[in-house]
Amino acid sequence: MAFDTKLLQPDEELVLVLRPHWFALAGGVLALAGGVALGVVSLVLLGGTIGTVLNLVAAVVLVVALVYFLGKYIQWVRTYFVITSERLILQRGLIARSGTQMPLEKINTVDFRQSVFERLIGAGDLILESGSEAGVETFSNVRDPMQVQNTLNQTMDRHAVRSRGGVPSATVPEQIAQLADLQARGIISAEEFEAKKNDLLGRM
Repeated sequence: MAFDTKLLQPDEELVLVLRPHWFALAGGVLALAGGVALGVVSLVLLGGTIGTVLNLVAAVVLVVALVYFLGKYIQWVRTYFVITSERLILQRGLIARSGTQMPLEKINTVDFRQSVFERLIGAGDLILESGSEAGVETFSNVRDPMQVQNTLNQTMDRHAVRSRGGVPSATVPEQIAQLADLQARGIISAEEFEAKKNDLLGRM
């Protein structure tokens, strides 16, 4: 199933639509594999009364594992991480739905986090700091979070230009120079200067 574009507002354009990384299914796959393995052992290797009892147990475990896997799969299929020209959307659920929406102008910083294993498989977390009540939002199991970070930053920059009536903003070097001036005048601290400078460099 594809993301329902009817949810978009007039003149709102899709930039990126992602399902969670396949690693989000790992728990369901392991549970199903364990249930199948137990079923094979009980049916092929065991017999008699003990085998019959174990067969029943294995059948119950397999059904539970299958239901658990299907639940995880349906959740994966119906979860979308969406970047549009106006906002970021996280939507979950088929019948009972939940979602998070964040206007691009409310997002202050975009960071990502990956463990060594996540770097190997191309997954990670995206951490957004916003001016909304939520404060910090973390989105887990994002595919290629560094690329998503770059796409989101570029979309935010284009949105900011449109919001100013098409007037381009200062370049990154110009903004860093402005920050250095603010630091020299004592308006911002050295730590604030470094944090904002790194954020700007990450958008290049």
